[in-house]
Amino acid sequence: MTIQINQKIPNISMKIVTSDGAKDITTDELFANKKSIVFALPGAFTPVCSARHLPDFAANKAALQKVGVDQIVCLSVNDAFVMQAWAENLKIGDSVVMLCDGNCELTNALGMSMDLSAHGLGVRSKRYAMIVENGIVKHLEIEETPATCSVSSAEYFVNLLSKAA
Repeated sequence: MTIQINQKIPNISMKIVTSDGAKDITTDELFANKKSIVFALPGAFTPVCSARHLPDFAANKAALQKVGVDQIVCLSVNDAFVMQAWAENLKIGDSVVMLCDGNCELTNALGMSMDLSAHGLGVRSKRYAMIVENGIVKHLEIEETPATCSVSSAEYFVNLLSKAA
């Protein structure tokens, strides 16, 4: 079942990419006392994810901070080495927290997995974005197809949060 508004993100141990390499963190630690935008995508180095989704969130960090976002988190079913190489390739720096769901644990727990085996990608994450406040989902938008990036885009969330401010 897909996670719902006002539900808590399950506490799962994962890895984030830091300047010192991969670091263990729990989702409780990551989301504690913060307003976060979490956007998830099918995979690192894939066309829409690399050309638009991740770069747009990095480019909109200041605009999102202006409307109250403490951190931007990119979730992908990839290992820490791939996520680090992807962030370096796109010159993301520390603008986005790269959250590695290599075993698909959080994605499955959120009910957001999809099977892209027909395309040679295996089980991956749906493309979506959500506002998480202190570990609780406050807003969730899921794209109809993995190739689209509209309701999960940085611009969509800047506009949404600007209207609420």
